[in-house]
Amino acid sequence: MKIVVFAGGVGTRLWPLSRKNSPKQFEKILGDKSTLQLAVDRLNPDFAFEDIYVATGEKYEKIVRVQLPKIPAKNFIFEPAVRDVGPAVGMAMSIIGKEYPNSPVAILWSDHFVKKERRFREVLHFAEGLVKKNNNALILIGQRARFANQNLGWIEFGREIEEIRGTKVFEFKKLIYRPTLEQAEQFLETGNFAWNPGYFVTTPGFILSQFKTFAPQLYAGLKQIRDAVGTARLDRTVNAVYPTLEKISFDNAILEKIHPKHVAVIAADLGWSDVGAWEALKEALEKTSDENVTKGKVIINDSSDNLVFNYTDQLVVGIDLEKMLVISTDDVLLVCSKNSVPKIKKLVEKLENTPHEHLT
Repeated sequence: MKIVVFAGGVGTRLWPLSRKNSPKQFEKILGDKSTLQLAVDRLNPDFAFEDIYVATGEKYEKIVRVQLPKIPAKNFIFEPAVRDVGPAVGMAMSIIGKEYPNSPVAILWSDHFVKKERRFREVLHFAEGLVKKNNNALILIGQRARFANQNLGWIEFGREIEEIRGTKVFEFKKLIYRPTLEQAEQFLETGNFAWNPGYFVTTPGFILSQFKTFAPQLYAGLKQIRDAVGTARLDRTVNAVYPTLEKISFDNAILEKIHPKHVAVIAADLGWSDVGAWEALKEALEKTSDENVTKGKVIINDSSDNLVFNYTDQLVVGIDLEKMLVISTDDVLLVCSKNSVPKIKKLVEKLENTPHEHLT
């Protein structure tokens, strides 16, 4: 199986650590390695570096080549413009699909945290086996919900189709993007919903057929790129065609239109967390919900349920704090409530075209 790890995006919900020139996936958020490096490391025991591809913006070429020296040079896919996930997945499938049209390909993301790595690889293998049996299948991998999270997408699934050594496969019903808190609580109670990490396994041939059916103009551009694979004109074609592709999410382009008969769901406990926002990072790292999670030179007293990350040499002290985020970098100090994380992105956007634009 081939695997594509996507490492694009700016990650403004992890500002001020994550910025345009050095997004979250390249930062050492969870230890001594970036989340991109951790994403590749958790695959390598079962999957060879030669089968792992990395897709990102061309402006990050130097960073990814330095951070992932064992990935073959030909396995890096560089996007010359930001066109959202639909075109990004389409181009990766076009490039890989020229040589491996009917081989299973897993789509993964670089800014996530997975505690149960062995189970994660096991589920990938199960999905691979399902796609090998049916080249026109798309297997969504869901994380069993731990709480009513309204900041994530959810997958609704139906009856059980089969069970493979304890791993259950379900019918796919629909996707729900960022429900209300009341809806999320209902999803958690009913039990037939899972968080949607955005992971899936399918074949390039099938995905490109869906682009041809549901996004024909986008497909026309992807076909030009696919036809150029293996020729001297590939880079020239990508630079000319990719920036002209429609800017659209993969969900809007394909997943919301694909016939459910082609889709199945594996809902498993992977210990997965989206660490793309500060409150999600706290949930991933905490042992109890009222625990204070800290990094760097920090003293915090008479406080509960806070995340305090200090990336400077200056001591950060907190007293009588509750449900707060404190992020200290060399040039920005962010202090806000955990519930205010959605406002961070809006604030960063307002900094553009101001004297503080360089901080974005």
